[in-house]
Order: sequence, then structure tokens, then C-alpha cells
Amino acid sequence: MGRYGDLGVDVHKKGISAFRDSVSGIYKHSFCDIHPDPDIEGNGYVQKPDGAGSKPVQNYLNWKVTGDIMAFEGIAQDTLGMNIGDGFCVGIPTFCIFDDYVAINKLHVPKEEVLQILHDEWKELIEMLNSYGINVTWSGGETADLPDQLRTLDVSGSLHARYKLDSVITGEDISPGDSIIGIASGGQAVYERRPAGPLMANGLTLTRHSLMHPIYAIRYPEIREPGKEYTGIFSPKTRLMGFQRPLGEEITAPTRIFAPVFKGVREEFGDAVHGIVFNTGGGNCKGLRVGKGIRYVKDDMPELSPIFKLIQKHGKVPWREMYNDFNMDVGAEMYVDRAVTDEVPQYIRETFGIDASRIGSCAKAHGRNKLRLETEHGNFNYGYAPKKKS
Repeated sequence: MGRYGDLGVDVHKKGISAFRDSVSGIYKHSFCDIHPDPDIEGNGYVQKPDGAGSKPVQNYLNWKVTGDIMAFEGIAQDTLGMNIGDGFCVGIPTFCIFDDYVAINKLHVPKEEVLQILHDEWKELIEMLNSYGINVTWSGGETADLPDQLRTLDVSGSLHARYKLDSVITGEDISPGDSIIGIASGGQAVYERRPAGPLMANGLTLTRHSLMHPIYAIRYPEIREPGKEYTGIFSPKTRLMGFQRPLGEEITAPTRIFAPVFKGVREEFGDAVHGIVFNTGGGNCKGLRVGKGIRYVKDDMPELSPIFKLIQKHGKVPWREMYNDFNMDVGAEMYVDRAVTDEVPQYIRETFGIDASRIGSCAKAHGRNKLRLETEHGNFNYGYAPKKKS
């Protein structure tokens, strides 16, 4: 089950297969399910809900420890980034609608101040996206007071996007010989007001429990699930060598919004882009969901940020599990024709100021998709059926 599973989180999302036949879209190997538009022939749509996960719990702890209300900044970007990142993996929509859902326990969380921070951040981000020709309409949302059901806060949203079906990225074109381009999750893009965080919005339950000191679960029992203890030695205010900000801020640094990058690359390189993956839940294994009969070989992964090494060490998490739980500095991947292997990462670096490089290639697999990771911490295979016990 692994360290993450012990904390009650299932990165393999067992059970969702029950919904597959009822909600599957037109294309079996695309990143998101694309459904036919009932009103406009030749069009399709994606309806994608997602949220900041358990990351707001760390934002909450940062606020309790520091007293700085701006500790809640970044949650809005996490939520919008997680939604729009998925939607743009299948192409450039003709339009998008985003709505939000904020559930708060106002007995613990300063509701009015937090809602103002969320509003201001969403407004600023929508304006930034519009400036890149990404027409997102923010349709509002819902705020719920749930003191009996929720200990702190939960922030999520939903994206509705419409596409021309003849322009979507179905995943069917991913082929042996394609190059895998890795795009960094951390650092500061030209369109970002502050640096994005390597973690994005996944793996936060494991991160919090592995790094934060048990005293905080005693002082603030609303952040603790009974029986799931905090085992770390750090405070949100801890400053460590190699980190540019206090640890609590490093953990909650916002998720990169990749939509300008995905749109730019698609417009610049067209059909040479065969697939795009946003490495959220499932980490480096996320790409197993796209394409057919592909063996993804990542043999040139980037040097790891200190935060991942810290989690692995203090959480005693096997490296194989780390690469399955976290993006490990590769926030997104593109599978491109090898003829543009050098041009795509160069375009991303020069246009957006984001690190990008070739991290591997695609080969043929027999049967279902497979992944081989060759890293400084070992070589790992995923997607293979377990061997039968004799």
C-alpha cells in the first residue's frame, strides 16, 4: 500500500472503474474524456472538476503559526491551475467557463478574509489568461458553511471547455520514436507574479505528515485525522539550506498554470504535438493513461528539488513510490515528433522562462502502456502486470 496509502490516500484511484462505462468520452486514449456537443455538430466538450486537495490544510497551519492572513494566498491558483491544466492537455478550447466551490468551517477559518483573497487571486489570474488569448469566463460559484462536515476548508472548481473535434489531441498519434519533453513544475514563468512550487497540488497529505512536527497536531487538532500521526521535525517557519523560502511557504507555493505554455506550443508546432500530460495525481505515472501500446522510457530526468529529497528522507518513502506519488520536478510532459525534439523545449524556455528539456522517448509496448524510469535513485518499471506467485 505504501506510506501514502497508510495515510488513507489511494494514488491508484481504485474503484473509479465503476464509472468508466457510464462516463467515457469519444476517444479512449485522450488525457480527458471528450464528449460530443449535443448542439453543434463537429464540436466536443470537456467538463472537468478538480481542486487544491489537502493543500489548504497546510495553508491553514501556516496562518496559525505565523499569523499572516496571506498564508491563504495560492489556493485559488492551485484550484484554477488544476482544472485548466487538465483541459488544455487535449487542445485549445474555443471557450472555457470556470466556476468555484468553497467550503469553510468558519469556526476555525476567517471566512470573509479568505474569500477576499480567493476572489482577488482568481480575478488576477483570469485577466492574465485573457491577455494570452485564453478566453476564460469566471461564472462565479458556491460558498458553503459546513462546520459539522469540514474541519478547515476545501476549495475546488470545475472547468467547462468546448473544442473543435478536428483539432483535439486524442493521444492516438503518440508513436514509437516520439520524444518526451519534460516541463518544470517549479520556478517563475514570465507570466507568474511569484514562483510556482515544485509540489503543485499533489502529495500534500504525505508531505505534511512527513515534515510537520507532531506538536502542531496537538495544538490544532482540526488538522489531524485520529490515528494518522505527524512524524516530522519541522515548523512552517523553518528555513533550510537550499530553500529560498520558509518550509511552510515552499510546501504551499502555487501550482503552475500551464495553459499559456500548452497553447503556445500547440500553435507553434501544430500536429507535431502528439500528446500532453499534466502530472498531477499519479505523478510520473500519469502518462500511462494516454496513447495506446506505448512504452514510455524516461531516461534523462532533471535534478531533484530539495523538497522531494526532504520528503523522501523524513517520510521514509521508497523512491519508487516517490516517483508515483509526485511529479518530481516534471509538472507536465509533451510527446512530440522527434524532428522537433530540440525546438520545443527551446521555445518554452525562451518564450515563457520555464525550464524544459527532453527527458525520454517512446517505444512500442505489447498490450497496455508501460513506463520505465531510469533515475539517479534507481530504475523503476510501472504498468506491468504483477508476477504470479508460484
